[in-house]
Amino acid sequence: MTVLPDDGFSLAAEFPDATREQWQRLVEGVLSKAGTVATGPAAEEALATALQDGLATRPLYTADDSAPTAGYPGFPPFVRGGRPEGSVVGGWDVRQRHGRPDPRQANEAVLADLENGVTSLWLTVGAQGLPVDGIPAALEGVYLDLAPVVLDAGAGFEAAARSLLRLYDERGVPRGEARGNLGADPLGTVARTGDDTGLAQALAAAAGLAGQCLRDRPGIRALTVDALPYHDAGGSAAQELGCSLATAVAYLRALTTAGLSVDEACAQLEFRYAATADQFLTIAKLRAARRLWARVAEASGAAPAAGAQRQHAVTSAVMMTRRDPWVNMLRTTIACLGAGVGGADAVTVLPFDDALGPPDAFARRIARNTSSILVEESHLARVVDPAGGSWYVERLTDELAHAAWAWFQEIERAGGQAAALASGLVAGRLADTWRQRSAALATRREPITGVSEFPHLGEQPVRRGSAPAVEPGHPAALPRVRRSQSYEALRERSDAHLAATGARPRVFLAALGPAAAHTGRATFAANLFQVGGIEPVHEPASVDPGTAAGAFARSGATIACLCSSDKLYAEQAEAVAGALKAAGAAHVFLAGRPGAEQREVYLRAGVDEFVFAGGDAVAVLSSVLDRMGVA
Repeated sequence: MTVLPDDGFSLAAEFPDATREQWQRLVEGVLSKAGTVATGPAAEEALATALQDGLATRPLYTADDSAPTAGYPGFPPFVRGGRPEGSVVGGWDVRQRHGRPDPRQANEAVLADLENGVTSLWLTVGAQGLPVDGIPAALEGVYLDLAPVVLDAGAGFEAAARSLLRLYDERGVPRGEARGNLGADPLGTVARTGDDTGLAQALAAAAGLAGQCLRDRPGIRALTVDALPYHDAGGSAAQELGCSLATAVAYLRALTTAGLSVDEACAQLEFRYAATADQFLTIAKLRAARRLWARVAEASGAAPAAGAQRQHAVTSAVMMTRRDPWVNMLRTTIACLGAGVGGADAVTVLPFDDALGPPDAFARRIARNTSSILVEESHLARVVDPAGGSWYVERLTDELAHAAWAWFQEIERAGGQAAALASGLVAGRLADTWRQRSAALATRREPITGVSEFPHLGEQPVRRGSAPAVEPGHPAALPRVRRSQSYEALRERSDAHLAATGARPRVFLAALGPAAAHTGRATFAANLFQVGGIEPVHEPASVDPGTAAGAFARSGATIACLCSSDKLYAEQAEAVAGALKAAGAAHVFLAGRPGAEQREVYLRAGVDEFVFAGGDAVAVLSSVLDRMGVA
């Protein structure tokens, strides 16, 4: 028996050092089996994943992938956190959003949240939420010296802020114990509404509130730099960061013009960012945001400590689905993890039914418990910046910071955020980004579980009350988009057909040969058509030229799709396609992507269209429903 030494034993001592070139050669072998010929660095590049903003995730990172030193938490450039202790002491601030227009209902929800783990409140006030005069009733029974309150009132921020400040006075909250944010965000309101009328007056009012907070309520910030309008319009991570920097710089100018020092102006800002299910991108975005803001603060003449960015992360509304909304719980959990690991000071987890209407008590409970589990059971907050030092995260943080800085500089050259919004520069760039992403969604290169992949046609719909009516948008307002919207429109057409006729539109899967030959493509086709709400009929399990017509007639379908191997297609596809056409099939698909010569053969035999991985699923399914007369 070998006796291991007690001291100086290295777990790697017996293993020879490997080189990157050796690893690349192993990758070459794997790629060659898949039919891809690439050698050396090209083999590694073949495994890279393209991201937005011209970035890419490589399959391997090493110590050679350098990035600037991140420093320590609580010190510039604050990449590792704005506070030296991070969230170690008590976890991050669990902030729940409330926007019910009925103050009594809002109060019930507020108290339930605060009694069960929520540590601060985010109130939506105005036309899309709580009325301004309902703020006192909504906060009845709330210990305002313990629970920070954050307002989101759009153009009505001044009236909402005055109401809250007056409430603090009426309830005798000591001067230094009220905390939160009055939510003034004039440029964010312009982005949301497209209306820049009165922007100068709104900036002056925001500066006035900031001055009042400094004098009377030092624990309250007056302004929010909300980047969600740009994310919700389909913007990329770098565009979200760049717009937030340009907005914050505009606020710094307004506040210092009003008489605040740079340090005082910085202390009046809180930044709000989206957290998505791409956990590494979320982590890198929050780390990059702190680095970027520290650089702006430094260039503006702020003291080093004043450059620490206060961050509020909100799980993305863009990623939320109306179909199979239960999967949203998984998405928001990953997003919350990314926000916490990325160092957000406050985190809001949107309820899983957020896209359907006002959330119910169960949805709010799951939302707040998401943070509780990650903090109390997974212990994510025990270590400050746990992703720090990861070669991948550090490199992604650096690359994202540079991309965001370039966009910020472009906005500044255009005259600043207000001018970039007015000219359409911001809207146009975001639209371009969303157009590119929409193509990836349509071709399912970016999959949506439960919607564009693995849909459940038999799911019982989740019903929620109606959300407040939304006024018609200004032509210059940034849109609000969701990844799943095109697919959900297809499913809505199918649902309407089901309600009108008692059955969903159907497609007959004409599987050729044994299961080993057709299962892969039959599964692909069934999944594809269900994405559009079209019910696949795979009965019998297999057909041939002699049985295809009868099976199709019994299926009740008007279209068909051939599914099998290339070998069996060559033997039977022409005859089966002809039989299906003779039996009345209005459109015949073939699952696969044959070569040009074989393709022509199948088209002449009666095949009308080919479906394959990477094709435009939205376009195919929309045309199929059109052809079936499904409105």
